[in-house]
Amino acid sequence: MKTKAHYDVMILGSGPAGLQAAIHAARRKVSVLLLGKSVKSSLFRAHVQNFCCIWDISGEEMLRAGREQAVRFGAHVLDEDVMQISRDGQQFVFQSESGQQIRSVSLIIATGAARKRLGVSGEKELLGRGVSYCVDCDANFFRNQEVVVVGDESAAVGGALDLLDYAATVHLVTKNLQVVDKLKKELEASRVVLHDGAAVEAIQGDDEVTGVLLKDDTLISASGVFIELGARGIMELATRLGVQLDAEAKYIEANKKQETNVEGVYAAGDICGPPWQVAKAVGEGCIAGLEAAAYAKKRKSVSTDS
Repeated sequence: MKTKAHYDVMILGSGPAGLQAAIHAARRKVSVLLLGKSVKSSLFRAHVQNFCCIWDISGEEMLRAGREQAVRFGAHVLDEDVMQISRDGQQFVFQSESGQQIRSVSLIIATGAARKRLGVSGEKELLGRGVSYCVDCDANFFRNQEVVVVGDESAAVGGALDLLDYAATVHLVTKNLQVVDKLKKELEASRVVLHDGAAVEAIQGDDEVTGVLLKDDTLISASGVFIELGARGIMELATRLGVQLDAEAKYIEANKKQETNVEGVYAAGDICGPPWQVAKAVGEGCIAGLEAAAYAKKRKSVSTDS
């Protein structure tokens, strides 16, 4: 199916929560776009034996079946990460990796919540003293300084490009760059210093970051290190909309209807906190899909009446 420019319901994340949300929203006869990559779901490489009525199934198989169901009910699927989210009046505006701009009436965030770490020396010790996992949150602290971004995917490339507006020099350390051609070309045309095929050995510094040592013994002097190991950080994007997080800024807060504090924005699955179970994700996805569809219908009705 060809991606349209406008949908009633946009779902970020194609794991069990996102898929179930897409199935239930699409069955309510609203237009639905599911944005995300199934291989990024923590379920993809898992094996499921504790989900009601299903015994001994691979996560990959479960996700494939869920996607087929969602498409069968009319949902569209786009295998890309979201790079930007903004609000324009009563609509949400998204930009995908390939540069597509898509609008929606309601939004469901179902991207999971695991924050990947490098696991190198200095990372934990210098967290908050030069080590960051959020470009949008901390870029301003590194104006006119030299910084390093570590990662292979859209989070790293997008973060590095954003940092050009703040830092004097931006390095990108990547083992195996995995982004769409448009984003790769944008990176190559930028001032970002690319260290391709490289890996971090250690983050150096005593009270604060002073540099990054690569496994080939290259030492990059830097006062900031941004670790961006997955898709464009949804927490950073969500906070731009004013979505409220929990006290530790780990999860999105949602009520029993999976509503966030922002009208029209819903959340489901691991992004809402533990337990990390498929059953919980599917249940919350069901509720979010139904509620987001109902909200979209209501908004369209109000627009028609006015």
